[in-house]
Amino acid sequence: MGATSGAVWGRAEQQDFRSRVRGTLLGVAVGDALGGPADALALDEIRSVYGGEGLLDLAFGHGQRGTVTHHTQLTLFTVDGLIRAQVRRDTGAWHPPTDLHRAYLRWAATQRDWGPDERRKDDGWLAREEWLYARRDPTRALLVGLGDETLGTLETPKNPGELGPEAVARSAPFGLLVGWEPQLVIQLAVECAAQTHGHPIAYLSAGAYAVIVHGLARGESLDGAVQRALALLAARPGHQPVSDALQHALGAVRQGLPGPGRVEELAGDGTADGLLAAAVYCALVGEDVRHGLCLAVNQSGPSAAAGALTGGLLGALHGETALPPAWLTELEGRPTILELADDFAMEMTQGPALHGPAGSSPGWLARYPRA
Repeated sequence: MGATSGAVWGRAEQQDFRSRVRGTLLGVAVGDALGGPADALALDEIRSVYGGEGLLDLAFGHGQRGTVTHHTQLTLFTVDGLIRAQVRRDTGAWHPPTDLHRAYLRWAATQRDWGPDERRKDDGWLAREEWLYARRDPTRALLVGLGDETLGTLETPKNPGELGPEAVARSAPFGLLVGWEPQLVIQLAVECAAQTHGHPIAYLSAGAYAVIVHGLARGESLDGAVQRALALLAARPGHQPVSDALQHALGAVRQGLPGPGRVEELAGDGTADGLLAAAVYCALVGEDVRHGLCLAVNQSGPSAAAGALTGGLLGALHGETALPPAWLTELEGRPTILELADDFAMEMTQGPALHGPAGSSPGWLARYPRA
């Protein structure tokens, strides 16, 4: 797998990119936090618990407001893995799916261990963040897929019958590789999704989501980014359900006022392609970020995944300043998310100044070890 043409980074371009990276990661997390408390509830139950208009504000989950789920945890480890892959290029070892798999195994350790293990010198800084050791209802597919050190591949995927949205919900960071060509972005996202979700609908949905985020991070419109994803999907076996779902989302935009019924119709039975379609629809029709996120989570399917996917799209499209500040104030892990986002933006725009033939920053390699 090779990367590509590097972008030319002036100061304004770096600042815009950093805002989109922050927006994407914070958007995933705030959508996840909004939807988490409603995850197991049908729409009528959501309205019964939170009032007739449904869930319109952060609610209590896991003991406090603003807590995230495994979707955000895994998104952060995706970022960690991508940075580590860039750092390891200096060694001549360039296989990003392996670096992502190692990052996901570090996440899996947080679900087994009581807290960080200081003896694991190769963990880097993210795996030492104690708040990430909370177990937030990870699905069986995630725990089984990452339950041993065997790398799932497209030829021998893990959980080949798994259709759930969890691999899609961790895939926004692949789209932030703005210096990569879209076909390489979709390929990496697909390969990494197959590490836990081996059904073509699941891993192709992850690839489509990543390449849509990629278009947004490069400044394209959402409609244009979806069209590019459809063109790239068309060449891949098994793409039809995912392509049909995206086309359905685009068509639904013209079918009257948005509401929970339309979102539920698109989401279907909560599979990866349905949640992707629902998120695209909510991001397209939302009057602003808050409205789009509320639309996504007020339905009977997996509300946390729907919120995370929609938040990633809106954050990449508009940048961090468009996100509701009152929600960010209460968001669990916000300092970590911002720190990681800024590290990712710095690696992508100024990597040669941090590590390379001319010398490396010891502090950077302590944060993101090459091992």
